[in-house]
Amino acid sequence: MSSKGQSLKAKTFHRLHQQSSTFVLPNAWDVISAKMFEECGFKAIGTTSAGIAASLGYLDGQSIPLNKMVETIENIAKSVNVPVSADIEAGYGHTVEEVLETVKAVAAAGAIGINLEDGTGDPNRPIFDISSQEEKIAAIKDLSESRNMPLFINARTDLYWLNIGDSSTRLQEAVTRAKAYQDAGADCIFIPGLTDRKIIKRIREEVSCPINLLVDPEMPSLTELSQIGIERLSCGSVPFRATLTYLGTISEEIVNRQTFQHMTNGDVLSYRRLTEFIQ
Repeated sequence: MSSKGQSLKAKTFHRLHQQSSTFVLPNAWDVISAKMFEECGFKAIGTTSAGIAASLGYLDGQSIPLNKMVETIENIAKSVNVPVSADIEAGYGHTVEEVLETVKAVAAAGAIGINLEDGTGDPNRPIFDISSQEEKIAAIKDLSESRNMPLFINARTDLYWLNIGDSSTRLQEAVTRAKAYQDAGADCIFIPGLTDRKIIKRIREEVSCPINLLVDPEMPSLTELSQIGIERLSCGSVPFRATLTYLGTISEEIVNRQTFQHMTNGDVLSYRRLTEFIQ
């Protein structure tokens, strides 16, 4: 992709966070899922680290080799015309320099945004220090500006996702981290696991930059989220897991019931349509 084309996609992605209504970001795990999301009308696509890892036989949590993750991100970015933001988990590195190398790789692969989380994957130390995340975010921002490489930084905090700390102080800690990450250069704050309306409203009142939440059955509707002022809602690995669930349903029916009710023409994309779709 040309630098001009990537810059235009980056600007489009930024504008999606400035609408009056919440926009939904679906998360793809391969080319065909990305093309399906684009075909259905989504204006941008994210990647799901969990979905990509599982589809290639790896556990989530940076178990997949970075080159395999980057290759999949590149294939997805090349397959669609809409902006693609890459989930790089905690950056696939222990040092700021290593995280920057990851960012360079996914940007070169065509991603115009990244999702960087503060969860460590270590149960004894489940979350990075604020200062550590500030340093990474600031370095990524400096890299983006020095290379004239507009990159949307979605800074994720896992406080609610991992139920870290005391519930009575979690809100204030989330606000503290959100403000620190924003000051360091983050364009958006991602708080997966947060579904409580009152807390969502409180965080919206405290944080001035765009806020990203994760889909959940307990989540308020898109209409209500828009009224609250939430800019973005990510699907995460839910579409990937739902696809596997449907595959399991089909398989169980064939093996155990010897029937094919879940494989009717109304449920299955025809081979001809599929061929046209991926060309």
